[in-house]
Amino acid sequence: MGTTDYEDPYHFLRRHAMVMVAALMLFFAFRKINYRRWRPLNGPLMMAGIVTTFLALVAVLVVGTEVNGSKRWLFGAQPAELAKLVSLMLAASTLAARIRKGKANSIFNIVNPQYLAIFFMSVLIELEPDMGTALIVLGVPVIMAMVAGMSMKYVLILLGLSPLGLLVVASIQPYRMARMKVWLDPWADAQGMGYQTVQSLSTIGSGGFWGMGLGEGVSKYEYLPEAHTDFAFAIFSQEHGYMGAFMVFLLLTLLVLLCVRIANRAPDEFGQMLATGIMVLIAGQAIANIMMVGGLLPVVGVPLPFISYGGSSLIVTMIAMGILLNICDHGRSLEKHYDGPEKAEKEARDNKAHLRLVK
Repeated sequence: MGTTDYEDPYHFLRRHAMVMVAALMLFFAFRKINYRRWRPLNGPLMMAGIVTTFLALVAVLVVGTEVNGSKRWLFGAQPAELAKLVSLMLAASTLAARIRKGKANSIFNIVNPQYLAIFFMSVLIELEPDMGTALIVLGVPVIMAMVAGMSMKYVLILLGLSPLGLLVVASIQPYRMARMKVWLDPWADAQGMGYQTVQSLSTIGSGGFWGMGLGEGVSKYEYLPEAHTDFAFAIFSQEHGYMGAFMVFLLLTLLVLLCVRIANRAPDEFGQMLATGIMVLIAGQAIANIMMVGGLLPVVGVPLPFISYGGSSLIVTMIAMGILLNICDHGRSLEKHYDGPEKAEKEARDNKAHLRLVK
């Protein structure tokens, strides 16, 4: 892409490196901010984040830059990425309060003013249109509500209604239904709607076991659309082979396990729910992207965390990692106070409701 469009093979690398510097600075800054400052629903930081996100989401619909028929960019940034972080922080604060009151098993985990605000954020993102991000903004808080202890009856109802909701959202835009049909058999229209999926599968398969080598992949040269963004994993697999893809799976799995460990050792309900939300956000996007690239899901605009090109996504991901490590730091402080992880975990369990997290 850099060579063909900008006559500079390092165009995107340079831009991504500059964003990475900013993202690392925000990572270290948010690691130093006590995560409890984000807890109060009516606190200045939470309210500032909510108001800023809503204003940005409205502004992008009015004066945003249109690319490929969608208005998602405002001054070079994607407000929808910020909405991912704000929605899970709002959900974590709400659910923590319900857990402390012993009301986390009710359907009111998701039927409340805070979740209504999250729903409106997802609607604004859907209007861009960006169904993939809208589903993440709404879906992550709903999964958090289930994890918080919602009654299994309500969980099963939500799971049963989810396919119907997805069908309704997909039917809003005609091209989405076309993508659904092509997804079932992309080779039926390999030069049309199924082109991206067919090229993606061919790209992954051509890498073989060890790959072609770093920078040696050929599909990025006008063969595979969005090769540096949503389909970066296909190029990565071509250049690093099945072993490289396996290492990505392994690292993502380790990250999820670390998130679970941090959540279980968090000093309070808010820390536990916030760590859970970050885990679902990162893992959910990774699973959706890899399944999309592998042809197991229809093509949706979901980036692969840490790998896909995109400044807004990288910055939000690194901020989330900073918050996660701040929760981890407070958990370690609790361990030192109680002279060991076992006593610290017992104290944390005594002060928190049980969540559906695997230990």
